[in-house]
Amino acid sequence: MALTVGEQVRWWSLALIGLVLVLWLLLDAVLPFIIGAVIAYFADPLADRLERMGLSRILSTCIIIVGSTGILVVLLVLVIPTIIDQVVALIRQAPEFLRQVQTIVETRLPDLSADSKFLAGAIEEMDVKVKKLSAEVVTGVVSGTFSLLNLLIVLVVAPVVAFYMLYDWDNIIAEVDDWLPRQHRPVIHRLASEVDDVLAGFIRGQVTVCLILGMFYAVALSALGLNFGFLIGAFAGLISFIPFVGSIFGGLLSIGVALAQFWAEPGMVIAVAVVFLSGQAVEGNYLTPKLVGGHVKLHPVWLMFALSAFGGLFGFVGMLVAVPAAAAIGVLGRFMMSQYKEGRLYRGAEIASGTRPPGDRLLEDPERSAREPDDRA
Repeated sequence: MALTVGEQVRWWSLALIGLVLVLWLLLDAVLPFIIGAVIAYFADPLADRLERMGLSRILSTCIIIVGSTGILVVLLVLVIPTIIDQVVALIRQAPEFLRQVQTIVETRLPDLSADSKFLAGAIEEMDVKVKKLSAEVVTGVVSGTFSLLNLLIVLVVAPVVAFYMLYDWDNIIAEVDDWLPRQHRPVIHRLASEVDDVLAGFIRGQVTVCLILGMFYAVALSALGLNFGFLIGAFAGLISFIPFVGSIFGGLLSIGVALAQFWAEPGMVIAVAVVFLSGQAVEGNYLTPKLVGGHVKLHPVWLMFALSAFGGLFGFVGMLVAVPAAAAIGVLGRFMMSQYKEGRLYRGAEIASGTRPPGDRLLEDPERSAREPDDRA
């Protein structure tokens, strides 16, 4: 006996809730496997391309994993020490930086500093907090050995998982495809293809955009002599993955440091602003349209809502995954809306008058459809 639509929805909903609950309870244990699966998912098109060039699957997989690991090691050796040095220098120089801000305000804006007890108190309080933060950073480094060990486990296990999953990716997909209910298999294939297009197109394109912007900002700001220019540039490029928030925060941070450092040289402040505005102009008019395109298919208002909702639920990590997750949910939402508009709930008046919408057949019991004659016959 075939399951009704309501029964199918209930069973699939229970299965989805169970899967999410298991992943949430075992997040720390399954994290390396999730990362490995994500790596395999995004590397599979490259492996397929290498196979079409005549390489075997095992050789293609080895080239991708070894090459990716080599690039990661080079980045860790060359880039990470520079970023750590600048972070340490920033923490050490933060009190002096705050005193410079106070001096600038007192000398350049005497009207503002005439009643500067509040300003001086705020800066002194911030100085105390920065020193406390420095001590907490040192304590955290000493006591964070276990977290570092977990990170190393992830860095070791994830590539191994990615290797085996990438090697067997086609077999895994075929096996999962065999699990799908026959009745809904074509619809699931279509939805999966749309979600794949959204995720792959957006994430691959946006990661490329972030890398280009990060390198441009880091090199350009360092060339201008901006304090912590490399760190600020790399950070601005990274958070460009978050729409709106990345561009606004990165720009304010860059120009704020430039104002404190080059207060007597407005031309340098303008140069820093021009670097950041140029990067944003290139991103908005060329990089994002060419590399990301229209994959997201979300209205800006819904995009901002997704950033707010995911950020409120999961913090910074939630903001990172907000756009691709919302885009995938959008694919399912558009499908559900199309089904609703073809069904009885939406088109009840037409059914009552004897007009039977074709899409309504998707929602009714197939055995009942076979027993009942077509109203239009």
